Amino acid sequence: MSPIIIISIIAAYFLVLLFISWYTSRNAGNFSFFAGNKSSPWYIVAFGMIGTSLSGVTFVSVPGTVEVQGFSYLMVVLGYFIGYMAVAYILLPVYYKLSLTSIYDYLQQRFGRISYKTGAMFFIVSRTVGATARLYLVIRVLQFFILDDAGIPFWITAIAILILIVAYTFKGGVKTIVWTDTLQTTFMLGGLIICVLYILKNLNISFGDAWQMMQVKQYSKLIVSDPLSAAFFMKQLLGGAFIAITMTGLDQEMMQKNISVKTLKDSQKNIVSLSLILIFVNFLFLFLGGLLYIFAAQNHLNLKGDDLFPTLALHYFPPVMGLVFIIGLISALFPSADGAITALTSSFCLDMLGLNRRASWSENDQLRIRRIVHISFALLFLLCVMIFHWIDNRSIIDLILKLAGYTYGPLLGLFAFGVFTKHKLKENLVPLICLLPPFICWYLSEHSVQLMGGYKFGYELLLVNGMITFLGLYLIRKKILV
Repeated sequence: MSPIIIISIIAAYFLVLLFISWYTSRNAGNFSFFAGNKSSPWYIVAFGMIGTSLSGVTFVSVPGTVEVQGFSYLMVVLGYFIGYMAVAYILLPVYYKLSLTSIYDYLQQRFGRISYKTGAMFFIVSRTVGATARLYLVIRVLQFFILDDAGIPFWITAIAILILIVAYTFKGGVKTIVWTDTLQTTFMLGGLIICVLYILKNLNISFGDAWQMMQVKQYSKLIVSDPLSAAFFMKQLLGGAFIAITMTGLDQEMMQKNISVKTLKDSQKNIVSLSLILIFVNFLFLFLGGLLYIFAAQNHLNLKGDDLFPTLALHYFPPVMGLVFIIGLISALFPSADGAITALTSSFCLDMLGLNRRASWSENDQLRIRRIVHISFALLFLLCVMIFHWIDNRSIIDLILKLAGYTYGPLLGLFAFGVFTKHKLKENLVPLICLLPPFICWYLSEHSVQLMGGYKFGYELLLVNGMITFLGLYLIRKKILV
């Protein structure tokens, strides 16, 4: 497919997003940017959050894991369901009761200013690393399979995409993101379904036939029963549950959309609906992965991992299917970055600068500062994407979830200590207590085989991190005065 056609498709796609941005951001102010005026329809938020939850990592990486890991990733997704229930019925009631715009304001009300700043900073670091890793993956695919042939360097692609994202999020913020995510989720899921149907037709097999073939090749293996394995099903379930709690319930990007819904009941409907839909959608991505490996084997192609889907779609499928892949891919690209930049801007302005607490700053002053922060985060994203490009890590989905285990653990410990105890903290020690557990967990992860009789940590490392943080906070608690 001609690079000119691809670039034209991306340009047309962007124009649609820009129109949505213009339409939704009319008369938008800071409250619209940060909280969507608390008027977002819950079903629109739920559907749009599918795209944010999946992103380009799921679109490219999950199908590529099937040959080695089978369908075991689905155990992580089933764990998500458990975690989402905790978000819906434990965390959301707290956020709505306190009428929060930034969820980290809870830490200030519960413990104090230092805990509040510490939690917000861990979110900023966590979301920056995770979002830029996702963004890098999709840019790398576009670059390697399309734009290199047009002589466009990687850094120009990265700059152009970030300029596009800033352009349509600059004014409307979360009020715009709620609607652009809905459009992008539609295109991404449409691309997934069309690709599944195309391969079934090309191979002249039914869904049942394909499933039987996957069982023969052991692609459909769901449960890993070896407790020492990193993919042991209980580790996957437990890790998935706490990944959902931290990367959704304790994440300003995800919660910013949820608490833009008017009522708690509707926000809970959003989370429950999202959790159920994600099980089906991730199953479909894994099923697609099995089909892609069967297609590759029948055509004597040795393709694996993140290269599997892009290579087949762009070089071995008909041009129209390549077009479907590109639309699905860029639909996965934008939700992984636009919401992150918006949420990071909100968190930095509200949590670190206290923008909404400074009576001396006029609306215009706040608007100017917010825009400077927005552009600054876009530049930070560019720097991080270039660092990933220089490192060129090819297992992005594992990298993201491992990084989440280190960076979201202290947030888990802080919020858990706030929700499940009545203790106050010796605030000056909170940053140290939150910084130590990631290093302890890194050491445990690197040496667990020697220290723990062959045990390998999986995604449950996030829970261990949170527990160590919780214990550390307990040691610096203040006595409750009776």
